[in-house]
Amino acid sequence: MGAVKRGKRMSLEREEAIKGVLFISPWIIGFLVFTLYPFISSFYYSFTRFGGIGTPVFIGLKNYVNLFHDKLFYLSLYNTLYYTVIAVPLGVVLGIAVALLLNQKIRGLSFFRTIIYMPYMVPTVASAILWMWILDPQFGLINSLLASIGIKGPGWLADPAWSKMSLIIMAQWGMGQAVVIYLSGLRNVPTELYESADIDGANIFQKFFHVTLPMMSPVILYNVILGVINSLQYFTQAYIMTSGGPVNSTLFYSLYLFRESFMNYHMGYASAMAWILLVIIAACVYLLFKTSAKYVYYSGE
Repeated sequence: MGAVKRGKRMSLEREEAIKGVLFISPWIIGFLVFTLYPFISSFYYSFTRFGGIGTPVFIGLKNYVNLFHDKLFYLSLYNTLYYTVIAVPLGVVLGIAVALLLNQKIRGLSFFRTIIYMPYMVPTVASAILWMWILDPQFGLINSLLASIGIKGPGWLADPAWSKMSLIIMAQWGMGQAVVIYLSGLRNVPTELYESADIDGANIFQKFFHVTLPMMSPVILYNVILGVINSLQYFTQAYIMTSGGPVNSTLFYSLYLFRESFMNYHMGYASAMAWILLVIIAACVYLLFKTSAKYVYYSGE
């Protein structure tokens, strides 16, 4: 009898396993076709001369060698790093500041929290078109406000000196998701720590730097990592608003990759760029995790 029961139980488990695989099979097929296959293919294409149609011609490391002699490669990398180095820290500072304001016990906080989060919900294309009007040198909202107080506004997106900064300013408009995460982190700071700090005579700045920031450091690290990954792949806004101009001042790495692959049909060259970008992102994330032990506090440790 025991052997019969075990056999029935095993057959039921096998049947449930088969049903489970069948239920997730659409995802498995999608992953294999739309993720794993392109991933492996791009690695192979990076060693070939390939225009998207026809048979790829194997050329070894020539694409990678040519990249390191390409001035636009270095310029696009510089533009991307410039954006990342300024936009990510600025987003962290402003996000924490707004979260602290929204964490106060005052009337109408739900309304203000909704207002802060709403820009994040606006589609990227729509927000890019909106900001093209806001940053218009002649008729834009910002320059009109500056003109009303006697200040001549810059050319913003039309000026190579201001174009990247314009996109950085625009990026802070969509900080809603980060603010919500920071708010969650603030809510998880134990009130006992603030009470102990009050007993010790700590002022508001001491409590912020010695209680709030250490307890929120895992949340900050999470947002920094997301910010770095997204910034290094910055594409849509630059493509819609400037197309890399003026004078290639907003030619970001992903935009240059897009040009080479879908406009110049250098698929092999673009694949090599994609793999270099993967290495850069992986290296940045690794460094952030490697150094996090020095400044990230985990309450369970």
